[in-house]
Amino acid sequence: MRLQDKVAVVTGAASGMGKEIAVLYAQEGAKVIVSDINGEGANAVADQINGAGGQATAVSANVAVEEDIRNLIDTAVNTYGTLDILVNNAGIMDSFEPAGEIEDEKWERVFAVNTTSVMRATRKVLPIFLEKESGVIINIASVGGLYGSRAGAAYTASKHAVVGFTKNTGFMYAQKGIRCNAIAPGGVETNIGASMGNVSEFGMGRAQVGFASNPRTGKAEEVAKVALFLASDESSFVNGTVITADAGWTAI
Repeated sequence: MRLQDKVAVVTGAASGMGKEIAVLYAQEGAKVIVSDINGEGANAVADQINGAGGQATAVSANVAVEEDIRNLIDTAVNTYGTLDILVNNAGIMDSFEPAGEIEDEKWERVFAVNTTSVMRATRKVLPIFLEKESGVIINIASVGGLYGSRAGAAYTASKHAVVGFTKNTGFMYAQKGIRCNAIAPGGVETNIGASMGNVSEFGMGRAQVGFASNPRTGKAEEVAKVALFLASDESSFVNGTVITADAGWTAI
């Protein structure tokens, strides 16, 4: 039970990687706040965890809304007394638009969900972690945050920003007992593609150059195991870095 009696918040946890992280954390002894904009889906995951003997509470939250983030963290503390682990997993895709096709509304939406939410949730939990002199933050970035040929300009820029924010946060609070790391998954079988629409033919065509070198698609539970490592004391010396989980896609 590597997370015995720990309290964790996982955003975007109604499906995909977030769901698998929440379920695995609960299996390892954590009390989990299952958060998602899809409240019904979050409830289903929490029910699954509780039905298996774990402890979970569902919270409907739109991470693009700061009030929802504040309520999410407050609910964790009010329900379980504290917070130990924050997993910023919620994210959306763009539609592979290159710079010349970006519309302000799409750019701002992608950054609100993928990047600004990470900052706001981190900012909200830091007073809790600083008082305890311990805490773990895990940000789900992407190989799109390391390379330029995995998505459109907005998604690529948003995930590069998450990587930079992760490194800065890990460094800034390294002497305060707080660790902040990111996972950069490759292609993973999730429903994130549902957030796409009107895909750019030009942008997708160019991205195919990057896609061609992908060895295989991963499973959400494979990424969850990396998130478990980063949340546990087994990774006590790992801070301010990015772990790539992509079957070697970025090794080329």
